[in-house]
Amino acid sequence: MTSTGRPEGTLFINGQWVAPAGDASEPVVNPATEAVLATVPVGTDADCNAAIAAAREAFDHGPWPIMPGAERADLMTRFWDALDKRHGDIVDLVIAETGAPRPLAEGLHFQTSMDHLAFFAAAARWNPVESLPIDVTPKPTGGKLLGGGVQVHEPFGVVTGITPFNFPFFIDVAKIGPAMATGNTVVLKPSPFTPLEAFVLAEAAAEAGIPDGVLNVITGGTDVGRRLTTDPRVDMVTFTGSDTVGAAVSEQASASIKKVLLELGGKSALIVRRDADLESAAQFAVGQYTLQAGQGCSLCTRHLVDEAVKAEFLDLMEAYTRQLQLGDPAEVTTTMGPLIRESQRTRVSDYVDAARQQGARVVTGGQRPKGLDRGFFYEPTIVTDVGHGWPVAQEEIFGPVAVVHGFRTDDEAVAVANDSEFGLSGAIFSADSGTAYEMALRIRTGGVAINGGSGRMNSWAPFGGNKRSGIGREYGLEGVREYTQTKVITFNAG
Repeated sequence: MTSTGRPEGTLFINGQWVAPAGDASEPVVNPATEAVLATVPVGTDADCNAAIAAAREAFDHGPWPIMPGAERADLMTRFWDALDKRHGDIVDLVIAETGAPRPLAEGLHFQTSMDHLAFFAAAARWNPVESLPIDVTPKPTGGKLLGGGVQVHEPFGVVTGITPFNFPFFIDVAKIGPAMATGNTVVLKPSPFTPLEAFVLAEAAAEAGIPDGVLNVITGGTDVGRRLTTDPRVDMVTFTGSDTVGAAVSEQASASIKKVLLELGGKSALIVRRDADLESAAQFAVGQYTLQAGQGCSLCTRHLVDEAVKAEFLDLMEAYTRQLQLGDPAEVTTTMGPLIRESQRTRVSDYVDAARQQGARVVTGGQRPKGLDRGFFYEPTIVTDVGHGWPVAQEEIFGPVAVVHGFRTDDEAVAVANDSEFGLSGAIFSADSGTAYEMALRIRTGGVAINGGSGRMNSWAPFGGNKRSGIGREYGLEGVREYTQTKVITFNAG
């Protein structure tokens, strides 16, 4: 291995920091200050070709896929250690790249990611061979045959991962962790808005002694993305992003019949029944629509509230929203940071302005905050008196905007929750936990949290969505097994 420090202007291919084939570069901007953090190269098709070739060679002829799981687990634990040594630097980088407030950067961005990586390292030790039930079959010539078999969970091969800007370290780990644990090799392409955290992963992998070609990190535009999804040397594509781009990824991968794992958008519903603890529900609601400035696919941004308590709930939501502190996420008092870029702020503003023109009532927010002249900030915004079919109520905005509807019956609440092209997550608050559970069974999403859920993201819990929210699952046994294919070997006792 070469030195683990990344020389400026390089990509990570085949265990080496290499200069890109082209000379194009682009700035990485701090969304809170608009200052340039770094300038990174824009990878080319030639760079992508080299990265895929390295991953292919490492899978076909390298030690990684045939290495005993315990050895892979040990190397991945060393990878974890190398990242943990960079704890403070990674948190600072998360804050600077994404605009996450420090507690969020420390918690979900870093610590939860590290918990997941530890889970994936442990998963490398899982036995890939499982016994099937024994069969006893009569022979035509008399007597009986004792037969059996095993199913073997084998790696797919070369996996390409394409990740978004909102939780880059977190989602990068979610892609490379299970892929590497199960013996695959990886080419990772992070968002051009937040590439630096992916390069830190490459540094740590090199320091840990991960074999050359197992993890490759490149940048690039649509040409690189298309190569990652269409190249016949690639066996599987895992993508997190919008449903529109996810559909394009699926179409591009279909020609070569690749395995595709898609974690896409959401417009998840929070249902608040009249018997709910309204203060807890309102705190949860505000936390949901403002986390990472609303830039999260699984966040509940549609709030369906029983008409009997809707006015009180709105008052509580407004009060909790006004307690939020917008500003530089590096400051310890900040509770909500900026959107990622000016284009995203414009998108959010356009949705709110269009809702106003359609007759919606903006309870609070709805504009750029005064006094924050730098950075891509937008006020946390609550909108009500909105039709269920309006764009603000149906489309993923990816900003700090909550839409509050009223309902009169549980059946109506479930019907409205399901009236969406998305089906990623959801939540219910009620003193009647049994009824809430029965309602949760009827909601067509990948997950539902009752009264706030379990309190943390459990690595054993599969995560993913239905409908346009994606295909497949991440985390848990199901998520790890997404990166394997099953072979059956049968035999007889002779």
